Amino acid sequence: MNTKAHTVFVIAGPTAVGKTAIAIQLAQHLNTSIISADSRQCYKEMSIGTAKPSTEDLAAAQHYFINSHSIADHITAADYEELALDYLKQIFHHNDYAVVCGGTGLYIKALCEGIDDMPEVNKTIKEEIKLNYEQHGTTWLQNAIQKEDPLFYNSGEIQNPIRLIRALSFIRSTGKSITTFQTGKKKERQFRIIKVALDLPRELLYERINKRVDIMMQEGLLDEVKRLYPYKELKNLHTVGYSELFDYLDNKYTLEEAVDKIKQHSRNYAKRQLTWFRKDEEYNWLRADDKEVLQKILALK
Repeated sequence: MNTKAHTVFVIAGPTAVGKTAIAIQLAQHLNTSIISADSRQCYKEMSIGTAKPSTEDLAAAQHYFINSHSIADHITAADYEELALDYLKQIFHHNDYAVVCGGTGLYIKALCEGIDDMPEVNKTIKEEIKLNYEQHGTTWLQNAIQKEDPLFYNSGEIQNPIRLIRALSFIRSTGKSITTFQTGKKKERQFRIIKVALDLPRELLYERINKRVDIMMQEGLLDEVKRLYPYKELKNLHTVGYSELFDYLDNKYTLEEAVDKIKQHSRNYAKRQLTWFRKDEEYNWLRADDKEVLQKILALK
């Protein structure tokens, strides 16, 4: 990995756009392997709800970071950076190309640019903050951040409860603002990176998302969720497709309402993914249903 002759193709985009199929075609053409950049497909116990590559897909090209961990494992973006760089080292030992495929923007950013080293937060403090948030809502979080970490409050990222909880947990655990550790410096990588983002017209993408959810239900997503119900408090299961069906099992929704919410939340997630990737000007945007999409990706070499 000490030469820029090595190249990583990143195939990114929103959920259900068709990344896996195109990444497999690319990997087969280059006779190389795929590293998943999906924060949930790595868990052995979660398959249907994560739209994990099929047995046929996994046989068509070697995949890394699929079925590699347990839902009890806590994986951070920094962990992914270390894992993915090691996977690349293995691939580059016998190939000049590698393919990274997924929709978790933070993982892709960690691999391509590096991630800032962060001290661990106190788990008890974080759980207490989450409990207060559940009882008092986002306004409580915003007020606490404004008082205790004005640096983060002034950054403008105060509408996202997850980031607010993280920032408040951080300052209460370390006594320092999380912003002081966010250097924004990119790490130098010893390989070329070619970024491709796939997209579709919104109506077509949303149609695909809705259809995928229906197929998941037909394939047994509810049974998968029932098996995981005893572990529903694990952070890795707080994700679209699982949370809604846990609520159904807790009699908060009818099954029809839960499925509708999975579709809605999946569409919302796709919108957030697109917003994330569009902020990065290095992406080459292509339509996923373009018959010449593989040739256009290869032309970027």
